[in-house]
Amino acid sequence: MTDIVSPAKRSEMMSGIKGKDTKPELIIRKGLHKRGFRFRLHDKRLPGKPDLVLPKYRTAIFVNGCFWHGHNCQLFKWPKSNPDFWREKITTTRKRDEQNQRELTALGWKVLAVWECDLRGKSETEIDRLIDRLAKTLKSFLT
Repeated sequence: MTDIVSPAKRSEMMSGIKGKDTKPELIIRKGLHKRGFRFRLHDKRLPGKPDLVLPKYRTAIFVNGCFWHGHNCQLFKWPKSNPDFWREKITTTRKRDEQNQRELTALGWKVLAVWECDLRGKSETEIDRLIDRLAKTLKSFLT
C-alpha cells in the first residue's frame, strides 16, 4: 500500500512526534503521583534517560511507544515504505533499550517498562488497575 501523503508531508508529520511528555507517560506520572510516589523526569545521569526515576525505590521506569521500540503487539507493524531504514532504526532502538537496561541493572537499579498498548483503548478502571499493580511492585522493592 502506498502512502497517502507526500514524502515531505510524512517527514514533517514524523518529526512532530515528541519523545517526552507523551500521553502514555503523562497518564503513568499522574497516576503514580496521585498514589504518593515522587520521581524525577528524564534523568540524564542514568543510562537511557528513563522517563521516570524513583530514587527511593532505586527504580527506573520507561514508558515505551510500541512502534518506536518495536513491541511485539497489535499496535506494531513493520512499515511498508522504506523498510530497510525502519528495520535498522527499530532494531537499533531495541538493542539500545537492552543495553540501557543491562547498564542500569549493573548499577543496582530495577528497571520497569510500561508499553503504550497497556494504556491505549483501556478504560479508566483498567488503567487504574495497571497503575495499582505498578505501585504494588514499587512498594515491594522496599521490603
